[in-house]
Amino acid sequence: MIPTLDLSQSDSVLAPALGTAFREIGFVALSHHGVPSTTIEALYAAADDFFDLPAEAKRQVARPRPDQNRGYIAYGEETLARLGGRETPPDHKEIFSIGPFDVPADGYHQAPAAYPSFAPNLWPARPVNLKPAMRTYWYAVTALARRVLGICALALELPADYFAAMTDRHISMLRLICYPPYQSAPQDGQLRAGVHTDLNMLTFVHANSDTGGLEVRSRDGSWIAPPASADLFVVNVGDILMRWTNDLWMSTPHRVANPPIGWTKRRLSIPFFFQANYDTIVECLPSCLSAGAAKYPAVSVGAYRAERFARTATR
Repeated sequence: MIPTLDLSQSDSVLAPALGTAFREIGFVALSHHGVPSTTIEALYAAADDFFDLPAEAKRQVARPRPDQNRGYIAYGEETLARLGGRETPPDHKEIFSIGPFDVPADGYHQAPAAYPSFAPNLWPARPVNLKPAMRTYWYAVTALARRVLGICALALELPADYFAAMTDRHISMLRLICYPPYQSAPQDGQLRAGVHTDLNMLTFVHANSDTGGLEVRSRDGSWIAPPASADLFVVNVGDILMRWTNDLWMSTPHRVANPPIGWTKRRLSIPFFFQANYDTIVECLPSCLSAGAAKYPAVSVGAYRAERFARTATR
């Protein structure tokens, strides 16, 4: 079972429950998260407007390179199962993706090592509400992520601001994902999103439907669905945070299932992949060495993310 944490409680009260959930399943749901419903609804409206565009209009902002997670990614152009070294048919979805806003033109953000973390966002001419809706949502969920990171630090017996300096120039990614109905039966092994783990620190997901939705693999191998509500965010541990905690916290495999045969409705999902600064070195936290030696070598966030993400592109 994936627990729900009520963020109207204090961080010190929430920390033990968060730590337990991340050890046992790697996922939690959050209520009273502070992201205004109007901000969420405005982004869904803009997403619908974008995905309703003709294919040729969406392709005007197509992803320029496989290593740049920017712009439009069409049906058949991503296979998330490749993150775990598996080969399946492409995921049944289309995507619009952005990275950080308001990127300074300074040495840090323009350095060769900063690529592709601060590659320019691509914006279509319409819908005109897309960029402002994504900007407002970006900053609202960033604020939520910073609070949750503070709770994470407390759960790991660290100062609440432990991760602050490592995430002050974060290289997060916001995606709008459209899962359309199938026009014919799925290919053998095809899912809306194949089984994978996330590459980042924490992922914050909101979705407008749980039919053919997110499923999480439990320790016994069964698949369970997070609680579904328009008032909840679902949050999970990514691979970077699992490495940081020496596998104390689980980056759990998950997927987006196919809907029932004959299902005719579109599903929209809005994942925000919160990631640390590209030059942050990830190595075992002092409080996570009690079980023995560090399991992973030190690695920079940028190097790890670039190598792993490039595997998912089919073109």
